[in-house]
Amino acid sequence: MENSLNKGVIYLIPTPLGANSPLEVLPFYIRKIIEENNHFIIENEKEARRFIKRIAPTKNQENLQLYPLNKFTSQIEIEEYLEPCKNGISMGLFSDAGCPGIADPGAAIVRLAHKNGITVKPMIGPSSIILAMMAAGMNGQNFAFNGYLPIEKPQRRKAIKQFETKALKSEQSQIFIETPYRNNQLFTDFIKTLHPETKLCVACDITLETEFIKTKTVSQWKKTSLAIDKRPAIFIIDCDPLTV
Repeated sequence: MENSLNKGVIYLIPTPLGANSPLEVLPFYIRKIIEENNHFIIENEKEARRFIKRIAPTKNQENLQLYPLNKFTSQIEIEEYLEPCKNGISMGLFSDAGCPGIADPGAAIVRLAHKNGITVKPMIGPSSIILAMMAAGMNGQNFAFNGYLPIEKPQRRKAIKQFETKALKSEQSQIFIETPYRNNQLFTDFIKTLHPETKLCVACDITLETEFIKTKTVSQWKKTSLAIDKRPAIFIIDCDPLTV
């Protein structure tokens, strides 16, 4: 393993989950990190510049060196992104919302940093996955994040039943996300597929003024009208072996 001496640090910088002020949900020292560094690995340049402007309004953006990391970034580009760190220049890594490396392509950069002996420093900030789990009232000792379910309805409902079985047998809460414009369809599939006594938590717009977090049994949800289309959301299911 390479020695980190004389190399820059890669700072993992969380960003707000919505349009609220960054310093409402981020520690003040993140402003110092933004102000002191000019090299940032980011998801979207426009969103990155907006975030930097909001948290450090006096920073000269002409000095910024931004490295886009998204589905269009090649492996060759990724391999070159940490060259500043190798030469003693610290960098920041952040995505459009939440914590880098968690359900985020930033994990590839972190792996590369460890491989090259570069110090990785995670910063405190909001993670919708952890915040939803905290508020769900489910098994916080044993849970799994599963990302996205299949898009096609038959495969999705089959996967939902499989994860429900896993939740029941392992006593493990199961966490999912979805593209916001498909939230309503996923919620409907949960309601139609899960056992009536399975618990379902819906958490959307976390940390925002419109925040909504509710945990109910599926039978209770069936009596509820819910519209969460186009709102960032987390879904969690949990089963009580005595009732399911």
